[in-house]
Amino acid sequence: MIRSFIVATGSCIPEVILHNEDFLAARFFTKEGTAITQEPTDVLHRFRTITGIAARRYARPEQQASELGFIAAQQALTSSGIDAETLDYLIVAHNFGDVVHGSNRVDQVPSLASRIKARLAIKNPDCVAYDMAFGCPGWVEAVIQANYYLRSGDAKRCLVIGTETLSRVVDPHDRDTLLFSDGSGAVILEARSSIDAGILAHHTQTHAHQYASLLQMGKSYDPALQESPDRFMKMEGRKLYEFALQHVPAVIKQALDKAQVPLTQIKKVLIHQANEKMDVAILERLFLLYGEARPDLQLMPMTISWLGNSSVATVPTLLDLLLQGQLPEHQMEPGDHVILASVGAGMNINALVYRF
Repeated sequence: MIRSFIVATGSCIPEVILHNEDFLAARFFTKEGTAITQEPTDVLHRFRTITGIAARRYARPEQQASELGFIAAQQALTSSGIDAETLDYLIVAHNFGDVVHGSNRVDQVPSLASRIKARLAIKNPDCVAYDMAFGCPGWVEAVIQANYYLRSGDAKRCLVIGTETLSRVVDPHDRDTLLFSDGSGAVILEARSSIDAGILAHHTQTHAHQYASLLQMGKSYDPALQESPDRFMKMEGRKLYEFALQHVPAVIKQALDKAQVPLTQIKKVLIHQANEKMDVAILERLFLLYGEARPDLQLMPMTISWLGNSSVATVPTLLDLLLQGQLPEHQMEPGDHVILASVGAGMNINALVYRF
């Protein structure tokens, strides 16, 4: 049986670090445009209590999402010794393309995949490069798509990248600004013969009918900017939290059931780093679905406290750090099962089960 195997990973963790205290002078407003008069230290304390975020990473002013993606891809190729000319597909997940520092204008022509392919100097025209916009679950979904190419025989090797500069599309007067960050992660997948290793199963859902507007673009919350043509990423935080708790555990369970892997055999759950409180609650709900006791949180590595939420980049970055031994308290061994899962704009949810 042909299955898809992870043969290399890479990531780009931007150098610019912004701590919560760097936002003490920020002027925040409510959705209705009312100034938030609460003490900034109290706002930041509550924010960290809920999200677990103490710091986040931003790209340097001269960098854009395609450069971060190029760095992550180059790292994966260099560490593995794989010749980039042997890639059959180069898929890049993102949501906002390249955004120049000081602007929030989206630039997606040519595609980020074409830009990265050009920077990698890949001459092979049979290496097909394209983008995927699927909200925060975009990178996981691109891996699922690559899996289809590999298992069908259409491809032997695929490079899948997730890259984003969310710091440039957020409203500086919205407290949700504090959540978001920049970064990139990449993985190279190969088709190999195996019965019980590689990608075992996956499941994806789109809940657009009732929930498409939970994450969308909108005006600044600052009343003085209401006439500006600029649009910023906005979310219904409480409703999104409730949506995730209701639906994400069930999608993960469906992927596990397809793989015929019991929850007790899962070594790690790599979930989109959106909000620490929400991710913990999702894991607990998953265990409830199986009638299991509360999980040991060592099951779920977290990077959100120091990297923030970089959308499509959170899962591949987390995977790379784990496999490169950069998370010493978390180890992976041959034969271990992991879950990769994400939830985000659309509203989209996905999960896949992988065995090393």
